[in-house]
Parts: sequence; structure tokens; C-alpha cells
Amino acid sequence: MDATLDHVMMRVEDLDESLDWYTTHLDYEEKGRWEADTFTNVFLGPEDVHDDGALLELTYNHDGRSYTMGDGWGHIAVRVEDVHDAYYELMDEGVEDYRRPEDNPGYAFVKDPDGHEIEIVERDHGARWSIDHTMVRVEDADEHLGWWTRKFEYEHTGRWEADSFANYFVKPEGAAEEAMAVELTYNYDGRSYELGDAWGHLAVRVDDLDDGWDQLMTREAEDYRDPESCDNNYAFTKDPDGHEIEVVTS
Repeated sequence: MDATLDHVMMRVEDLDESLDWYTTHLDYEEKGRWEADTFTNVFLGPEDVHDDGALLELTYNHDGRSYTMGDGWGHIAVRVEDVHDAYYELMDEGVEDYRRPEDNPGYAFVKDPDGHEIEIVERDHGARWSIDHTMVRVEDADEHLGWWTRKFEYEHTGRWEADSFANYFVKPEGAAEEAMAVELTYNYDGRSYELGDAWGHLAVRVDDLDDGWDQLMTREAEDYRDPESCDNNYAFTKDPDGHEIEVVTS
């Protein structure tokens, strides 16, 4: 299955504030917009994002609701040439000081206006500030590695084992370096997680929606929202812990 990660969606409470934050501090530009009666979706990314690079989707609901962050979703990570320089560039621009590179050798963290965590990672590929990976927390690492491998034919591209947790990275086989990965974080203490609703979904892009959906059903993925229920524009399944995975076409 050709299933490149297309975008990650997060919900925001003030669209203008969020757009200003991402365009000012991460130099994102608007790549697309969908206006509906009750919500607005805006897609953002660097000007020179790779063809297989993932975008950020901001969803703004017009009813003024607020959101709970939960802990089932962790962060998005964005690429820079030098973590220290990029972090203090953001500090000079007035971004909140959250987790400094001195305390986390090789990476740092900031937060957007709604509290979504943004990791800054050092990479020698991809556009500056492009999305490197999206992290989700999982309750059974073996189950999730098998799920991504069987359902979407992803491969295990990296791991980091620590005393109390492990991080596993998965991507489509043969994916471009610039493509986004999924980071699965497994904590060894057996904790469970709440998804909240401030994060929405990961989206996987396939060549043909019906064929891709049929393959997922054959591989026993959850039938959450099938193409017909979504006007044959997209569909949704869920991973074993309930993170929503949208299936879209280019």
C-alpha cells in the first residue's frame, strides 16, 4: 500500500492567533483552506516543503468550544539545522520558554498558543521547520508496531531505548527522508492515556480511496468512518489505542 503521511490535525481555539503564531515563528504559509458552515480547516507548511512532506492542519470550530489536551498525543517535531540557534531565535521573538536545549541535549520544546507541544530536532534534510515526526503514546508497543506494519505496510525505521521508556519510529517502506514519521512512545510503567480532543488525527495519503479502504478492511482495521459515510472524499480508522487515522487521496 502506498500510504505516505499527509498531515497531522490539531484543534485551535483562536484561528487568527494560531495562524499568526505559525506563520511568524515557523515561517509557515497557507497551503489550503476549507470553509464549512460550522468549522474552518487551514493547511500550513514551509514554502519549500517536499512533495512527500507532511502539512499541519488547524481545525477551528465556530462555536467557541475549548479543548482538553489529554496525554495520548505527544507532539509534532520540526526540523532545523541547529537546535540551540533555532530555540533562542524563537525566544527572541517572544515564544514561551518551555524546555531548553541545555536541558535536553539534541532537542528542545516550545508550545503553541493552545499548548500543543512542538519539539525542535536537528536534521540535515528537509525544509527548515518542516514536520519530522508526530509522537503518540501507546499502551502496547508490540501491538502498535504490528498494527502499522500490517495495516499500512510501514517499516520500523528507528528506536531509542531508555531506562523507563522506548521510542519507535515507523514510516512507509522507501519513503523519502523528508516524509513525516510516526513516533510511538511506550512507557514501561503500564500507564494508560486519555486522548483528549485538542489533537485530531494523522492522515495517510493513498492512490485510490476505495482500494486503500478495502485493503484496510481485509487487514482487519477498525471500520470507523467508511468512504461512503464521508461522501467518498476520505475515510477514518483507529489504531489500537483510539488515535484516529484519516485516509485521504492526493
